[in-house]
Amino acid sequence: MNRTEFVIATALILFVAFALGWFANWLVHRFTRVRQEDLGELDRMAQALHEAEEIRDQAIEYVETRERDLTTRLAQAQAELDAAMAGLREARAEADYYRSRMEGTE
Repeated sequence: MNRTEFVIATALILFVAFALGWFANWLVHRFTRVRQEDLGELDRMAQALHEAEEIRDQAIEYVETRERDLTTRLAQAQAELDAAMAGLREARAEADYYRSRMEGTE
């Protein structure tokens, strides 16, 4: 094989490699190309996700508000219970005092 044949063979091999690479690139882009209906579906999914996130945020806000309200009501109920228990203790002490005075006078 002389020099000219070698150059031609090398050029032919490089051209075939280039053609195969170009064809492989075209195939990859052909099969991975995003179609218009796929873009529409992606837009719908993005909108649905956005709405779901808004609903989630509203639910979290509602739960936090409800939790604050219930915590406040529980604290109020606990304060009322403590006051009632203190009043009951005082009433029992007073009843014991009067009971002991009545038993002492009889």
